[in-house]
Amino acid sequence: MYKPSMSDDEKHLARTGYIHIAFRLGSREAVDNLTGRLQADGYAVVSGPRTTGDGYYESCIVGIEGNQIEITV
Repeated sequence: MYKPSMSDDEKHLARTGYIHIAFRLGSREAVDNLTGRLQADGYAVVSGPRTTGDGYYESCIVGIEGNQIEITV
């Protein structure tokens, strides 16, 4: 019988420690297109695409193992 390990526990997006990785794509269009593709493939979009308060254009999705992936210009 399968027994979940600690790594299988649900991760909360607001937590301490290593919580996300970011990829810079170079344009708003690229951010919009990749966000749409990932959402169509079943990944949860947790924010964006949007311009953040500090001026970055980004979106964030939840990737494998519950890690947040930031997609930015």
